[in-house]
Amino acid sequence: MRALFFALILIASPVWADEIYTRFGSSKALSGYDPVAYFLDGAPKKGSKKFRFEYKGADWYFSSKKNLELFIAEPSRYEPQYGGHCAWAVGANSARAPGDPKQWKIVDEKLYLNYNRRVQERWLKDIPGFIKKGDENWPKLLAED
Repeated sequence: MRALFFALILIASPVWADEIYTRFGSSKALSGYDPVAYFLDGAPKKGSKKFRFEYKGADWYFSSKKNLELFIAEPSRYEPQYGGHCAWAVGANSARAPGDPKQWKIVDEKLYLNYNRRVQERWLKDIPGFIKKGDENWPKLLAED
């Protein structure tokens, strides 16, 4: 029953129809976490309203002016893959699901998020395979918008 409920939410929610995942009723990319911090600090770090930047229809928050400037100069280097949607869902099921900023991994200098810890454990079992499939599936998902 929970799986059916989750599937209905995924299908019905307009939040997942956007390229960048934001929570329902919010415009915050990465739930307000600083995308550059994953690369520089090696950990998720909350951003500040003081350092906000709009990109791809979402608001991105940064923990410092330096991180904001790095992102503005090269957003594709720091933004999460698949718009911050769950990398396992995109790769395994060609579906969108929320990415949790606390369930992350950098692979080949790219940031990936997963729905939760249990899903991330599945993803970690075949990262190259899920990335290959995710890279194939993501453009198709975007074309559905």
